[in-house]
Amino acid sequence: MELAVSCKNVSKVYDTGGQKVTALNCIDLDIIIGELMMLVGPSGCGKTTLISVVAGILDQDNGSCELFGENLQDMSSKDKLNFRARNIGFVFQSFNLLPSLNAAENVSIPLILNGMKRFEAERKAVTVLEQVGLGDRWKFLPSQLSGGQQQRVAIARALVHNPRLIVCDEPTSALDHVTGQNVMTMLKDVAMHKERTLVIVTHDARIFDFADRIAEMDDGHIVTVGGIKAKKLSLNSAS
Repeated sequence: MELAVSCKNVSKVYDTGGQKVTALNCIDLDIIIGELMMLVGPSGCGKTTLISVVAGILDQDNGSCELFGENLQDMSSKDKLNFRARNIGFVFQSFNLLPSLNAAENVSIPLILNGMKRFEAERKAVTVLEQVGLGDRWKFLPSQLSGGQQQRVAIARALVHNPRLIVCDEPTSALDHVTGQNVMTMLKDVAMHKERTLVIVTHDARIFDFADRIAEMDDGHIVTVGGIKAKKLSLNSAS
C-alpha cells in the first residue's frame, strides 16, 4: 500500500494578536495513493489548515508531513514551489478564475508556470476542457459561464498538468444539488486513476457517497477515519 500523504504528530498554532490558537493538535493521517479522502467537521476545526500543510502552503510547527515520500518542510522555497507546481492541483471554493482571461487561458496557467509555451499550453487546455464537457466554451470569460461551468473550468485547471494530488476546498458548496452531483461525478471519473489522489474538504453531506474514506475532524484533532457507511452512521448519530 503506497501512501500519497503521511502526517505524523502534526501540530499548528496561530498567534492571533498575542492569543495562541491551536489549529492542529497531534494529527496522524495516512492517505493512500488512488483514493478519494474527504475531510469533514465543523467550521474552524482545522480542515483547511490541514490541507494547507499537506500541500506545502503552510509549515507545521511540530511533527512531519510527507507527500509522496518527500518532506516539503525540508525543501527550499524554490524547490517547494516547483514540487507543488508539478505534483499538486488545487480546486478552490470561489473558483479563483482570472476574470480577464477566457476559459482556455485560465486552464493553461499551471502549464505556463511549468515552462510550457503559451500556444501549446492553451491547446492542451482546450483538450482538458473537452474532457470536462466545456470544449465549446473555451473562448468564454468566467462572467459568461454559470457557477457549475466555472467550477468545471477550475477542475480542468487543476487537472491540466497531470498532478498526482488534487486538493479541493468545498468544491460543491456554492452549487445546487444537481450541479454538485454532476461536478463530483465528473471529478471522480476524470480526475481519478490508480496513481492520482483526491483530498476534498467539505461540509456538503450530499457528496459523502463519493468518498472512499472520510476523516472527521473536531477541535484540531482527527476524531475518526472510516469508510463511508460507518462514517454516515457516525455523523447522523451526532446530528
